[in-house]
Amino acid sequence: MAETVPMVEEAEKPLTSAEIEVLRKQFEREGEFVTIQTKFNYAWGLIKSKNMEEIALGITLLTEIYRDSPERRRECLYFLALGHYKLANYSDARQFNQQLLKYEPNNAQAKELNKLIEEKVSRGSSL
Repeated sequence: MAETVPMVEEAEKPLTSAEIEVLRKQFEREGEFVTIQTKFNYAWGLIKSKNMEEIALGITLLTEIYRDSPERRRECLYFLALGHYKLANYSDARQFNQQLLKYEPNNAQAKELNKLIEEKVSRGSSL
C-alpha cells in the first residue's frame, strides 16, 4: 500500500506567496471568530515557509490550537515538531515528535523527522 502522508521533504516545500496570502486573508477575514480549521491551515502554510518569522508565527498559532482544542492536538504535533526543527530548536522538535510517536509509533512522517532531528543533534554534539 502506498504512503498517503507527505514525507518531510514535501511538508517543507514552501507555498507560494500568493497561496500564503489566500490563507492569511481568510484568517484575517474571520477575525475573532476564526475557525480552528482556518487557523490550522494558515499555521500549516506558515510552517512550510523558509521565512523564520513566518515559521515562528505558525508555531504560535499551532500552540494555541494545541492548548485550546484537545481534539486537534495529534494533528498539531507533527507540524509543531517540524516548525521547531526548521528553527533549529531541536529539543522542542524532539519533544513534540516523541509525543506523536508515542501515540502513533508507525507514523512514517514522524519517524523520518525523528531521524533528521537525531542527525542534527548528534552532529551538533560532535562539533
